[in-house]
Amino acid sequence: MTWEAHSFEAWSRVGRSAEGGDLHSSRPRAAGRSSKRAIDLLIAIIALILLSPLLLIVALIVKISDRGPVFYSHTRIGVGGAPFGCLKFRTMKTDASAQLAELLQNNPIARSEWEATRKLKDDPRITAVGEILRRSSIDELPQLINIVRGEMSLVGPRPITAEELPRYGEHIWAYMAVRPGLTGHWQTSGRNDVSYEYRVSLDVHYLDNWSLGRDFVIIAKTIPALFSQRGSY
Repeated sequence: MTWEAHSFEAWSRVGRSAEGGDLHSSRPRAAGRSSKRAIDLLIAIIALILLSPLLLIVALIVKISDRGPVFYSHTRIGVGGAPFGCLKFRTMKTDASAQLAELLQNNPIARSEWEATRKLKDDPRITAVGEILRRSSIDELPQLINIVRGEMSLVGPRPITAEELPRYGEHIWAYMAVRPGLTGHWQTSGRNDVSYEYRVSLDVHYLDNWSLGRDFVIIAKTIPALFSQRGSY
């Protein structure tokens, strides 16, 4: 079966939630999905224009801080399983990959945390400027460009790496049915403070109950979630 067929079915049959209860299906109409893309494009373009002074200032600060690259593009899995470069302002040191490999080899606690969440709460690779950008989520604003390109959406499951795909198990085709989101249920529900299993259940619930109205509710909840900074690291 092609991924398109899997993705089509994923909207109407995504299985059970992490708690074991049935999720109610609500396959979105084609017109609704087209509207979602149109809204994504309109809002992303307007946001890029309005935020351009902030984006320029942040880019200059990142560049001046250590003379390294301004942006970081990390390969993530998008709609239909297609890889794409997910953009962020660089928040880590230029030798971050080497530091991570050394840390995971010599620190069992850090290795266990990384294997469980793909995150490190006290990550020594993050720069002083990067810490501020991460806490405020400003580092993710370049993903507005990903939205304009059609690689991401304003709302959806957060983009994951190829190594994370097995964590979705039977729900992986549900994840691949839509574009990853700049924000989503995970952002408004604790982010890194919740388990990965709960994160998957949030994504599945979103996909199974999608509507444009629900998207706007999530966007509205994102703003106070950013100010609270819960789980942001």
